[in-house]
Amino acid sequence: MKNKFFKIHPDVLRLGLVSFLTDISSEAIFSVFSIFFTVVVGASASLLGLIEGISDFSGSSLDYFAGWLSDRIGKRKPLTLVGYGFSTLAKIMLVVGSSVSILASFRIIERLGKSFRGPPRDAWLASVAQESDMGYSFGVHKAMDKAGAVLGPIVAYLLLLYLGQGRSTFHVIFIIAIITAVLSVVVLALMKDRPGIPHDRENIFKAWGTLSSNFKLYLIPAGIFSLAYFSFGFLLLKAYAIGFSIKDVVLLYALFNISFVIISMPVGKLGDIIGRKYIIILGYLVYIMMSLGFIFAKSKWEVIILFLMFGIFYSIDEAQSKAFITDLEKDRRATAIGMYNFVTGLIYLPASMIAGILWVFSPSYAFIFATIVAFTAMVFFVFLKPWNTKTA
Repeated sequence: MKNKFFKIHPDVLRLGLVSFLTDISSEAIFSVFSIFFTVVVGASASLLGLIEGISDFSGSSLDYFAGWLSDRIGKRKPLTLVGYGFSTLAKIMLVVGSSVSILASFRIIERLGKSFRGPPRDAWLASVAQESDMGYSFGVHKAMDKAGAVLGPIVAYLLLLYLGQGRSTFHVIFIIAIITAVLSVVVLALMKDRPGIPHDRENIFKAWGTLSSNFKLYLIPAGIFSLAYFSFGFLLLKAYAIGFSIKDVVLLYALFNISFVIISMPVGKLGDIIGRKYIIILGYLVYIMMSLGFIFAKSKWEVIILFLMFGIFYSIDEAQSKAFITDLEKDRRATAIGMYNFVTGLIYLPASMIAGILWVFSPSYAFIFATIVAFTAMVFFVFLKPWNTKTA
């Protein structure tokens, strides 16, 4: 049954609420993490690059296993619940201490929960969405997700504004984040599972062979592009270097998420109408222009525009790439999404490390590298044509 106003299945909205609460929690933390880690605690930018790269890999290291397991047992809710619950427990580390080792461990461990919940949740969403509204449904979910990512940084900003920018304020931010994360788990626990078709005898290694050739082709440009993808924390450091204060950097992060929310549903519906391959190409183009912009940006208004552009790109990358995969892979969607997240996440590790090393010499070098690699990925996508007649 669809919600009459949104014209989508109610589970899309319920899962959106879970993601909304989770992102209030996670993004309140992440909006201040790179500054807290480097400026307050005193870690280096190169160490931040290493930690962010490892955490990006951690955030996808279990995706293939979780996707395969979800398809094998035909269950979505239990695995999704475990993933959200694990991330919530990891956030307690932030109130235990604030040493470099604890902060680094938190970033890596918390992302394991994200990795485990993603594929079964996205397959759950795809199973209740209509084929004609697949992109729109993913867009609605991600819009709600990022609405939380707007509110989270705003909460952090207000706390920094009124309580000051000392360690005690960061401690308050972390406590509020934990409480909100617990609420998201409660909402999810009250939902009814939407099981898929179990594949009881499917081996985790043989599952790769069951995936479509079109999906495997798509992994090539997706993998190349992942090498151009550096941690968002570096963009926040760039803004800080140009002259934004710590609290203003947090607000800038909220602006990025506002851009994401505004564009998410329209771009999803556009993909349903004209074909998602054009939306994927648009994502590559926006990322290339954004990376070029950061090479030459020297004023605050230029940075603001570039953060808005990054919100547009991220909306496409987060929601429409998953919708594109569900177009290519009809049967084992959790497995396919898990494999995609695992492959791209595996490459995020060297990508962030490369960005961190280049950043030490000059931030411009990191953005030049990203521009070249992203353009290469777009060329591969256009020439490989990893779509079939139904998705063209």
